[in-house]
Amino acid sequence: MKPPETPEDEKLRLAKLRSLCILDTAQESRFDRLTRMAQRIFKVPIVIISLVDEDRQWFKSCVGLNVLETPRSISFCGHAILDSDVFIVEDTLEDDRFCDNPLVIGEPHIRFYAGCPLILEHHKLGTLCIADHVPRSLDQEQLDNLKDLASIVVQELGAILLATKDELTNLENRRGFLALAQQSLQLCTRQGISVSLLSLDLEHFKTINDLHGRQEGDQALITFADLIKNVCRDSDVVARLGGDKFVVLLINSTREQSETVIDRIREALENQNRFSGNDYAIDFCYGITSYQPERHETIAELLADSNALMHEIRQLRTLATIGNGTPERE
Repeated sequence: MKPPETPEDEKLRLAKLRSLCILDTAQESRFDRLTRMAQRIFKVPIVIISLVDEDRQWFKSCVGLNVLETPRSISFCGHAILDSDVFIVEDTLEDDRFCDNPLVIGEPHIRFYAGCPLILEHHKLGTLCIADHVPRSLDQEQLDNLKDLASIVVQELGAILLATKDELTNLENRRGFLALAQQSLQLCTRQGISVSLLSLDLEHFKTINDLHGRQEGDQALITFADLIKNVCRDSDVVARLGGDKFVVLLINSTREQSETVIDRIREALENQNRFSGNDYAIDFCYGITSYQPERHETIAELLADSNALMHEIRQLRTLATIGNGTPERE
């Protein structure tokens, strides 16, 4: 038996999968309908919508099996996500990779497998797969049907993703951030990795809207979001919580390292303002909250501390502005 290799984009692939918040969720008719349809079309005993995480393939919808997951190390789907085309094994007993696989020599005695990768935003999250107890092959029409059904599964996954994305900036929204950051926080806690939360608020956003219009205000948000995303790493979780409020969960980052990230954001923003041609400058204020396991059991608690810190910073800035005799702007 040959265990599946690890895709080159594994970290990004898993991050995208986690952002859906779909693993270990209940059955849904929109996915079950598709597996039933595939079973009728291909006349096979087993159809699965399989999602592959770090060490297992988990079944969002399954016909013909009484389990919800199997180890990734023995999975056919782990092999299927290594390519963009349909992965087919016409006779498992004639294939050195699978002839002694526990799923072949034992229950459910798979002799035929075909899996079409579920590709969302360039990442292969799992498969729509069919399996049989006897060897068989697929003609071109059947291949096209499998691909068409897989594309519908991807559309349904995309609809879930949209619910966790900020439509304007394409960053995670509050819902997406809370789910994805909570999973990251749990992983970091288990491994003893330091975590910091950056809170970033655009300065004078209301003034930009009032003087230059809503469209220009939206563009300022997009510009700032893109800049943060470009400065941060792929492992960091960047989100727009709403309005002019942004957050970044920095993985494996001390407070000192987080200050360096702020410096890089500020430097990039100064360059952006210098060459933008706008008659206003985008600016921001920030706060850094270090994750403390004994204080922050959830990401919501860490975020609450961060919000309190930002409120305190804004009050101090307001008092300083009033003390200088300058009217405070929103």
